[in-house]
Amino acid sequence: MPELFGRAYSRTELLRRIGRLDQVAGVRLVILDDGLGRGVRILEFRTGSGFSFDVVVDRCFDVGRCEMNGRPLNWQANAGIVGPWFYENDALGWFRAWGGGMVVTCGLDHILFGAQDDATDFHQPHIFKTLSYGLHGRVGGLPARLVGYGERWDGDECVLWAEGEVLQSAVFGEHLLLRRRIEAYVGGSHFKIHDQVENVGHSRVAHMLLYHCNTGFPVVDEGSELIVPSLATTTDYEVSAKELAEYATMSGPVEGYTETCYEHELAADDDGLVPVALVNRDLGLGVYQIFRLDQLAHHTVWRMMGEDTYALAMEPSTNRDAGREDAKRRGELLHLEPGETRPYDLEVGALVGGTEIEEFARRVERIAVSG
Repeated sequence: MPELFGRAYSRTELLRRIGRLDQVAGVRLVILDDGLGRGVRILEFRTGSGFSFDVVVDRCFDVGRCEMNGRPLNWQANAGIVGPWFYENDALGWFRAWGGGMVVTCGLDHILFGAQDDATDFHQPHIFKTLSYGLHGRVGGLPARLVGYGERWDGDECVLWAEGEVLQSAVFGEHLLLRRRIEAYVGGSHFKIHDQVENVGHSRVAHMLLYHCNTGFPVVDEGSELIVPSLATTTDYEVSAKELAEYATMSGPVEGYTETCYEHELAADDDGLVPVALVNRDLGLGVYQIFRLDQLAHHTVWRMMGEDTYALAMEPSTNRDAGREDAKRRGELLHLEPGETRPYDLEVGALVGGTEIEEFARRVERIAVSG
């Protein structure tokens, strides 16, 4: 039953008070009409609780802007929303069209830093002997086919939903289809992403996936704290023992700061779920994510305390932070056979007030101790 404006309403009670659901909550399709984002389709979600977010249809059906009671939860990059027609996948071109946002999908056959690999997945090896993979793969720059969106009542609960499909394919190469469904409850303060990645081709192909979940100011600020059920934390970056010990506490913006990444060995609860959050206790606001350890076995945080690029990204993924070459060397690079499908589930939401933050923190602590 939706809780709105301080009380719970049945479907009948709510609809007696409004002409249509859009008065309090809903999903609206809009098209941007200026700058680098001109022509990009956006689905605007409002749950009625003060929680709202945008699904960027033409950028992999990813989640861009995300707010709670008018306070931003996500980090936005200086590029803003950039149409897929300006996307650059070569080398580090990914940065030129990366708008940040709450959830950015990386994959579907490569994630993390650029790499060279043999042309095993390119099914005419006489054409290429090696292949180059740009930062975080191609899928994040591809537009989706909008399957549908709207609201659905299930008794006294109302679900706002949207579905899209993103195809990453090449002649003689990979033929991978991402089917995505995003749901949010009226009166709620979170959304859920359910993904299915299917090899719709006829040859075996490599598969990697990472969710780049970007939090920013004011959740990110001096004293904000990362909460994660980590059994061990490592980094390949050159940091001092003091920096490693204090990485989970954010600083204010630092002139000339160099990015760092920290990788976690995770513990999960009895249901196989991993909760992670960044919380600002002074502000009484946090961002959390929950995912399945059997789907996304690895977790990295991108800690960037620089001026204007001031963010922390929580990144559950299929592979370690070292990337494709490391995964292949370890024998951990996943493959999908023709017709094979892999599911992924991710929940992202807001923590509002000291009570919600402390309850979440205790949940994480119990998992870490028992793990």
